[in-house]
Amino acid sequence: MNAMTMSVVLGIDGGGTNTRAAIVTDGKTIGSGQSGSIKRLRVGAEAAEANLRAVLKEIFAQAGVKSVQAACCGVASVSMPGITEWISAVFDDFGVERSEVVGDHLIALDAAFKGGQGILQIAGTGTNTIGRAADGSTETAGGWSSRLGDEGSGYWIGLYAMRRGLNAYDRDEPTGVLKKVGEIWGTPTMDELINVGDGTPGPDFAALAPAINELAEAGDPVAVGVLKQAAADLVQNVLLVRSKLRRKHTIAGEVPVAWTGSVIGKMALVREAFFAGLKAAAPEMPVGKAETVALEGAVWRAERLAKS
Repeated sequence: MNAMTMSVVLGIDGGGTNTRAAIVTDGKTIGSGQSGSIKRLRVGAEAAEANLRAVLKEIFAQAGVKSVQAACCGVASVSMPGITEWISAVFDDFGVERSEVVGDHLIALDAAFKGGQGILQIAGTGTNTIGRAADGSTETAGGWSSRLGDEGSGYWIGLYAMRRGLNAYDRDEPTGVLKKVGEIWGTPTMDELINVGDGTPGPDFAALAPAINELAEAGDPVAVGVLKQAAADLVQNVLLVRSKLRRKHTIAGEVPVAWTGSVIGKMALVREAFFAGLKAAAPEMPVGKAETVALEGAVWRAERLAKS
């Protein structure tokens, strides 16, 4: 294989928890790998760069190439100062000829709709709802960060399970949330639990989401209530974006919906309530049943960049 004569491109999905990357030539994946997050706000600048370099080193060796024609990296907080610059500098070190750095929501949107019209609900560590009209205009809802928004996200689920668990404790209502979180955090007393939960920097509330999901599956009333509210918030944001698209861009007919992220993908209670809520509110709206793979959007954009 003479890689220099082929279209060799690199796609990266820099999510809040993991980074996934692939090198593709003529539609065939020749290198793929995963590392920790490259989101600086989450892991710090040094760890983010180390994670990016680690996954690139792995997949370049796996693919047997020393350069690629084009690369696209989708990453959260792309608008922050310095994000594009440091990722582009790393790309230069790895022989990337042309590159772009965009928001992780855009690569997911393109994975679902290949530049076309539609609404994407992202629901993982964080959440965001983004819709695109036929002319390329976008409308959004949510995605205002873990502290200020991100309703229905893994972080939100962990945080609100704690809040509602404490409320249930005050009311002498049954729930296993506080006990389970205490086991995870290693805090045997209520005072220790509160000190960790209210500490600075705070704990990773998103890491609690799988345990809250397990409690919900076992019927814990607080956990069930949190997941049902998460689904309702996700439905509300999809319908809000749908309304914006139809009102501002005179879209006739329904807008297709796609989704990605572990909250919908791995939490059956959220997923079923999400689908049911959309069906009840907009019976004719097409909703994808399979999860959108954001990395495919990064590769698609890189292929377009290589041809431009």
